[in-house]
Amino acid sequence: MKTRGFELVTTYQDAGLTLPVRSTAHAAGYDFSVAETVTLQAGEIKLIPTGIKAYMQAGEVLYLYDRSSNPRKKGLVLINSVGVIDGDYYGNPDNEGHIFAQMKNITDGVVQVTKGERIVQGVFAPYLLADADEAAGTRVGGFGSTGN
Repeated sequence: MKTRGFELVTTYQDAGLTLPVRSTAHAAGYDFSVAETVTLQAGEIKLIPTGIKAYMQAGEVLYLYDRSSNPRKKGLVLINSVGVIDGDYYGNPDNEGHIFAQMKNITDGVVQVTKGERIVQGVFAPYLLADADEAAGTRVGGFGSTGN
């Protein structure tokens, strides 16, 4: 039985990508890399593909955090501050649960992220429910599909 981890999205099976890994024994985050080279114009926001999907247990979430060096070294920030990857995003019919990093170029010039370059880090964590929580909906799609 699988507990939690990462897989390649079908369309990236033969792209030579590696699954996210932790760099040190005490690191909380798994480093995600860019699946294909992307160019961002000054001030532009783009979804950067990772080619990765994540599975986890009920009551768990995968948080995506910016790498601390991105703003200083690349001029990029994770525009939504923290990405929330819900367990039911995995295997959704729109995109299999493909994880993207929503990045903004905060420089006055063009920034390029290259395939294989580390872009964000993912941290698995448990979450809690509020009293009288009655959420019973079912995910029907991918990125941004649970609301407007």
